[in-house]
Amino acid sequence: MSADRVVKIRDVRTPGETYSIRGWVYRKRIHGKATFIVLRDETGVLQCVHHPNQNPQVKIPENLGIEASVQITGIAKEDKRAPGGIELEITGFKLIGPSHMFPITKDQSIEILLDLRHLWLRSRRLTQIMQVKAEAVRAAREWFHDNEFVETFPPILVGSACEGGATLFSLKYFDRQAYLSQSAQLYLEALIFSLGDVYSITPSFRAEKSRTVRHLTEYWHIEAECPYKGLEEIMQVEEQLFAHICNTVAEKMPEAIRAVGRDPDFLAKIKAPFKRITYEEAVDIVHSYDIDMEFGEDFGARAERALSNHFDKPFFIYRYPEKIKPFYVKRDPDYPGFVLSADLMAPEGYGEMTTGGAREEDLDSIVERIKAEGFNPEDYSWYLDLRRYGSVPHAGFGLGTERLVWWMLKLDHIRDACAFPRVLNRVTP
Repeated sequence: MSADRVVKIRDVRTPGETYSIRGWVYRKRIHGKATFIVLRDETGVLQCVHHPNQNPQVKIPENLGIEASVQITGIAKEDKRAPGGIELEITGFKLIGPSHMFPITKDQSIEILLDLRHLWLRSRRLTQIMQVKAEAVRAAREWFHDNEFVETFPPILVGSACEGGATLFSLKYFDRQAYLSQSAQLYLEALIFSLGDVYSITPSFRAEKSRTVRHLTEYWHIEAECPYKGLEEIMQVEEQLFAHICNTVAEKMPEAIRAVGRDPDFLAKIKAPFKRITYEEAVDIVHSYDIDMEFGEDFGARAERALSNHFDKPFFIYRYPEKIKPFYVKRDPDYPGFVLSADLMAPEGYGEMTTGGAREEDLDSIVERIKAEGFNPEDYSWYLDLRRYGSVPHAGFGLGTERLVWWMLKLDHIRDACAFPRVLNRVTP
């Protein structure tokens, strides 16, 4: 291979070949007269060694710092002690960008690391998490494409609430009030009348004052909406999509998954269909763990964790009480007081991954529900038009990308599934 051609670290494979690579100094040490540099790029790490008596023309700066960017040319050699079993005997060295006193060191607090997130992202762990996240989103788009969904691009600035008014971020929009979108759902509902099955991947915002390991105020939302589907049909869409993402990531990125802390075989074995239990059955399970919960309440953190730990595979909870679900969820005609809604739950204590269900297509019913939640129907005039002009049965769901990655990789905190996490006390860097 020509030494002039720069390759990725993953492509340095053949002993005896000459390679040029670019990257950042991950580690550096001097042993005797030899200088050992572990270089990293987005594809991996590679040990490079300089023996000055063998290559005296090469000069390695004595003050070469961690995270300095360099280009190294060398001859690949087998060495079982090196990461990957290959090291590069340095025959050429070029400093691209120096680095002095890199501020991240061992045993720093999480808060300091979050302050330095723009630099902490260079760690191997966060690099691998971001790569898995990218593959998960690619797999989602692949499944939607293969199943003839149309990707759409709903607005982020909106004039009314989709979920609850208490979790809205408001802002001044010229001479009126506007909000950051909580969900693209209402707009996806409008698009099914022209495009059929649709989906979007957009940022959503929730002003929840929660200090938990599972909440972000900004996250990326995978949402879909389908005409002529009901609760059971939309659960089938969800479980097939979910399984496809898990299986694809396990197939494409087993080493990264394993390095972060999850056995990729676990994800490879996620298969549809998923178990379905009713809200009533779920409450009975919660009570079996001696957790106090009134029938008709939503599941709190302890209750949801108990449910999630009760199963070893993803499962659905469906047919929720009407009072704990938003105005657009369709009432269950066979069970008064309940709605055709379902949450997809992950096992191992991670809990809710998706919320979905059938949408109310009757105009009078949805106006009544909007008023009951304290909203003004006039703010939803365009949305109500969907019920006035050719309404059809339809259903949809939303899946939080970061929450999915949080569970897939068994992360301790959801913030690690986000490059620049936005939580209650943090909006920088």
